[in-house]
Amino acid sequence: MDASPDLPRQGRVPVFNLPGIVTVSIAVLAGIHVLRSVLPDVTDLSVLLDLAFIPARWTAAFDPASAAAIIRAAGEGAGGPEMASARQEFARYLVADPSAMPWTGVTYALLHGSWVHLIFNAVWLAVFGTPVARRYGALRYGLLALAGIVVGAVVHLLVDPYSLMPLVGASAGISALMAAAARFVFQPPPPFAAGAPWQLPPRPRLQTIPELLRNRPAVLFLAVWFVTNLLFGVLALPLGGSEGPIAWDAHLGGFAAGFFLLPLMERGSAGRRG
Repeated sequence: MDASPDLPRQGRVPVFNLPGIVTVSIAVLAGIHVLRSVLPDVTDLSVLLDLAFIPARWTAAFDPASAAAIIRAAGEGAGGPEMASARQEFARYLVADPSAMPWTGVTYALLHGSWVHLIFNAVWLAVFGTPVARRYGALRYGLLALAGIVVGAVVHLLVDPYSLMPLVGASAGISALMAAAARFVFQPPPPFAAGAPWQLPPRPRLQTIPELLRNRPAVLFLAVWFVTNLLFGVLALPLGGSEGPIAWDAHLGGFAAGFFLLPLMERGSAGRRG
C-alpha cells in the first residue's frame, strides 16, 4: 500500500517563458521575413525600396541641392567601374523624384537581410526585451523600442547622409532595450523577507550612471557591446548574418535612446508587475 500523500498535480512548465509582447514581436518579424521569401524578386525589391531606410533619399528630400553631391559620392565607393556606375544610376533614381518616405524611419526595422540576421536579432530581443516587458508592460516596451528605432535612423542619417545602402533590421530598437535592461539587471536582488506565497520581492531600482559605472558586470557588458559595434563598424564587416556591414551608428543611437529615456518610463510604474 502506498502511504505517500496525494500531492496536487504540477502544471506544465512552458518551454519558452517569454512575455506575450516579446513573443508577438518575434513572430511578426519572422512572419514578414517568411512572406518576403516567397515573393517574386521584383516584388521583394519594391518592398525593400518602399520600407527600408535610405539616408540619401532623405537627404535629397530635405535638401534637393544635394542631388549632385549624392551622385558624385555614389561613384566614389568601393568596387570597379561597373559597380560605381550601378550605384550612380541608383542615386539618380532616388534624386529624380525625391521623397523622404517618412514611414521608412520605422518600417526598416521590420525587414531583415537574411534568416541568420533575423535569428540573431530574435535571440537578443528575447534576452533583453523580456526583462523590460516584465518590468514596464507591453506599451512601454513598445514605446522604448520605437524610440530606439527612430533615433537610430536619425543618427545613421546624420553620420552618413549620402549613403545609398538600405538600412534594415530591428537592431536599433533592440539596442534601446539592451540599454534599458542594463540599468537594472546587473545588480543583486534587493533584500526580501519571505512572507505569504503570493508576495513578490520588490523589483530592483534603476541604477544611476555613477552606480552603473561602479558595477563591474554592467561595465563589462557595456564595454564589450561598444567595442564590438565600433570594431565591426570601422572594419565594415558583416555581423549577425547581415549581408552588409552593421550600422554601428544606428545601434549607438538606439542604445542612447533606451539608456536616457528609460527614467521617463519608470515614472508612474512603481506598482506595475509584468
